[in-house]
Amino acid sequence: MSLQEVINEIKEEYKELNEKLADPNSIQNASKFKFYSSRLSQLRPVFEVIKTYDKVNHDIEGAKNIIEEESSVELQDLAEQEMKTLEDKKKEIIKEIRELLTKSDPNDARDGILEIRAGTGGEEAALFAGELFRMYHRFAENKGWKFTQLSTNKTGSGGYKEAIAHISGESVFGTLKYENGVHRVQRVPSTESSGRIHTSAVSVVILPEVDDVNIEIRNEDLKIDAYRSSGPGGQSVNTTDSAIRITHIPTDIVVTCQDEKSQHKNKSRALSILKSKLYELEQEKIESKQSDRRRNAIKGGDRSAKIRTYNFPQNRVTDHRIKKSWYNLSSILDGDIQEIIDVTHRLLTKKYEDLSI
Repeated sequence: MSLQEVINEIKEEYKELNEKLADPNSIQNASKFKFYSSRLSQLRPVFEVIKTYDKVNHDIEGAKNIIEEESSVELQDLAEQEMKTLEDKKKEIIKEIRELLTKSDPNDARDGILEIRAGTGGEEAALFAGELFRMYHRFAENKGWKFTQLSTNKTGSGGYKEAIAHISGESVFGTLKYENGVHRVQRVPSTESSGRIHTSAVSVVILPEVDDVNIEIRNEDLKIDAYRSSGPGGQSVNTTDSAIRITHIPTDIVVTCQDEKSQHKNKSRALSILKSKLYELEQEKIESKQSDRRRNAIKGGDRSAKIRTYNFPQNRVTDHRIKKSWYNLSSILDGDIQEIIDVTHRLLTKKYEDLSI
């Protein structure tokens, strides 16, 4: 695909989004209207630059016509100078378009589903999973986002085997999407009497929240079970069958939600998570590289699949993908991760420099 083809696709999408926003059906559907509006706002900066690009191309064609058709040597010289200036301007505009294209992923504007699971390392991994869950919670608060706990599976020591949350706000998925992967911790556990440093791992997955614009779930494809929610060690924390387990029969995906006392709320949240999982499954069929990254992130928290290490003795956090370290571990775990996210995005975001016009 050439850059020109990408530009044409953006023009078409921008036109379609404006048409959808003017459609009464979209206006009456809050989730659709929110998504279309967010996507349009996201595309607007690159669309405005594309308009300038089209005008420069039009002016270049005008200068060419003067050079080819005008008999006056003086006018031809002026047209050639103008065309050189326009060609230089065109190169700068193309550079700007390529940079803006890295920010135009349609999923970036979506809210996110955060999944954190303890992997290799037993109880120490569960404790670190809890610390990461808190880290993202604090980061969300700092951003002014809403962080809603959906489901947790706590251990007796206060750690998490699994924790799932919904995060809503401006460009949540776009901000957090490179957090996907295995996060490794190196430290001396409180239970270690000899002072030996242990290495444990936790998997972090951030999914874009989807709505009916993308995923349709048929009732006949669902098996829904209600049961009593439980706390550490299987202790019952609710006397009614309010917890929900949903099995999507065609894919065998199982989602549970038990943190709300209302069965209806748990079901609604479980369906929201299921939609995001099904959407991600569809994306994986198209984008095999993204699929490999996500499977590695989920697969048991294998330490070999690490993307980041949190080393307590050295007060260091290292992102292995970009080979960069930070030495303020405590503040990072307190939610101060904006710099890490900014640097990671800058170095990992796909560039469009390989696309020709």
